[in-house]
Amino acid sequence: MVTRTREQYPEASLRPVPSPEKWRLPRIQHDFGFWSGRAQLERRSKVKAAFLRCWEAYREHAWMADELMPISGQGKAHFGGWAATLVDSLDTLWIMDLKDDFYEAVSAVMDIDFRSPGTAGTISVFETTIRYLGGLLAAYGLSADERLLEKAIELGDTLYGAFDTPNRMPVTHFSVQAARDGMRQQADMSAVVAEIGSLSLEFTRLSQLTGECKYYSAIARIMEEFQQQQNLSNVPGMWPVSVNAFHKDFHTGTSFPLGAMADSLYEYLPKMHALLGGSKMYEDMYAYAVDTILRHSIFRPMLPDGSTVLMAGKLESTGLSGSTPTLKPDVEHLGCFAGGMLALGGRLLGNATHIRIGQGLAVGCYWAYAATPLGVMPEDFSVVPCSSWTTCEWDEALYWEHISQHMGLQPGQVVNGAADELPVGFTAITNRHYILRPEAIESLFILYRITGDESLRGLAWNMFESIQNATQTELANAALSDVTDTSAPKMDEMESFWLAETLKYFYLIFSESSLISLDDYVLNTEAHPFRRAKGSFLHWALR
Repeated sequence: MVTRTREQYPEASLRPVPSPEKWRLPRIQHDFGFWSGRAQLERRSKVKAAFLRCWEAYREHAWMADELMPISGQGKAHFGGWAATLVDSLDTLWIMDLKDDFYEAVSAVMDIDFRSPGTAGTISVFETTIRYLGGLLAAYGLSADERLLEKAIELGDTLYGAFDTPNRMPVTHFSVQAARDGMRQQADMSAVVAEIGSLSLEFTRLSQLTGECKYYSAIARIMEEFQQQQNLSNVPGMWPVSVNAFHKDFHTGTSFPLGAMADSLYEYLPKMHALLGGSKMYEDMYAYAVDTILRHSIFRPMLPDGSTVLMAGKLESTGLSGSTPTLKPDVEHLGCFAGGMLALGGRLLGNATHIRIGQGLAVGCYWAYAATPLGVMPEDFSVVPCSSWTTCEWDEALYWEHISQHMGLQPGQVVNGAADELPVGFTAITNRHYILRPEAIESLFILYRITGDESLRGLAWNMFESIQNATQTELANAALSDVTDTSAPKMDEMESFWLAETLKYFYLIFSESSLISLDDYVLNTEAHPFRRAKGSFLHWALR
C-alpha cells in the first residue's frame, strides 16, 4: 500500500453538492404501456450471446489485462493496467443477468490497487474517470455491493490528486507516483476540452453517494469557468477544442467541433441537469450551446436518394468582426452522440424541435452505416452540405466538384476510377477504420426510449447484424481497418467500450423499457448508469 501525501494546494473552501432546483423534471421516456417483448427476445439473446462470447475470451486469454487482442489472443495494457475491460464491463454483466460472472469480476476488482501507479507512468484522468470510476459507481448502484463503493472512493481519492495545482484546474495526464513523491504539478497550457470538461457526472455521483463534497467541488470550479466564458468565444455558446487550463482561458481558439475532443463536454450538460434533479446553470449552458449548434453545426447532406437526414459538421471561426463561422461538412462517428443528446435535452427542456432534429441526426448516422460495403460507418468522412434543410436535389456536377477539392485537383480533373472506393454520397473518407464504437446505437437507443418509434429498433438490428458479420474473429470482435473493403484485414484491437457501451446499448434497445429507465438513470459517456436525484436532496435516497 502506498500512502497519499498531503495536498500542496488545498481548496480554500468546498462547494456543497446542490439540492435539486426543481421538484420534478419532465418525464423522459415514452409511455410504452404493457410490454410484450416476444418479438425482441431473439434479438436480445443474440446480443447477449455476442457479449458472452467476448467476455469468455477475455476471461480465458486476457484476464486482468486492460484489453483482449481479439486476433492474437493476447492481453494489452492500454489504460493504466488496472484491468479496464473488467471494470468497464461490470454493469453490463449485471444488466444482462450474468450474476456469477459479475461476482467473480467483483472479487477480481478487489485485487486492484488504485493507489499504486499501475503499469503506466501516467494515466489519462478523463479515460480513467469515465471507464474505471464510472464503472465502479454504476456497478455499486445496481448491485449495492459495498466493496465497489470502497473501490470507487479509493480511485476517486487517487484522481482527486490531479486537481492539486495552484489554480485547482486538473492536469489531464496524472502521474500517481510523482504525486506520491511530492512533485509539484500545474494545469496544462493546452488541454483538450472534452478531457477537462467531462469529469462532472462521475465526481458528482461520488459526492452524492459518500456525502463528501470535495469531489463535486473539484469539478464545480471547472464547470463554472466554462459557464462564465461561454459567451466569450469566437462562436458564442460553444468552446474551442483546446483550452488553456493554466491561465483558465476557456474561450480562445478557432476550431469548434462537436465530435472528437469536444463531444462529451456538450453531452454532459443535460445529463448533469438530470443527475442533480434540476440545475439552472447546466440547463442554461445546454440551451445556449444547442442554440449555437443548431444554427451553425447541423446541416442536411446532399444524398443520391434524397434522404432527409441531418449530420453534424465542424466549425472554424477567426472571430473577425462581422464574420460568421465556417462549416466544414466533415462528419465523425464520435459526433453521432449528438442525436441522443438533443433528444434527452429536448425532453428535459420541453423542446420537441430538439427531439425531431436529434432523430434526424441519428438516422443520418444510420445512413452512413448502410451506405458502405460492410454496412459499418467509418471514423471520419465528408459529404456535400445542402444550402437548405428543406429542399436538396442531387447535383452530380457539384458532387464531383467536392471530390476534386478533397483530392487537391481543379474541377473536372478527377481521373477515372479515383472515387471507385467512395460510397456514393461520400466525397472523402479520411479515416476508414471502425473501432467498435457505440455512438450511433447510443443515439438510436435514447431516441427509441423517448419517442417509442419502433422503426428505430429495426435500424438498430440492421446495424448489429452488419457489425457482427464484419468484425467477428475466432475469439471475439475486432476493429476494422477499412469499412469500404470487404477483403481488408481486421485490426487486433477490441476496446473496452465494445462491452461497456456498444453491446450494452444494443441489449437495452431490445429490452423492456423499465430496464435502466431514463427516468431513473442518467448514463455517463461510457454508458455507465447513475441513479438520478429526485425531489429534495436526501443522502440515503440517492444510494
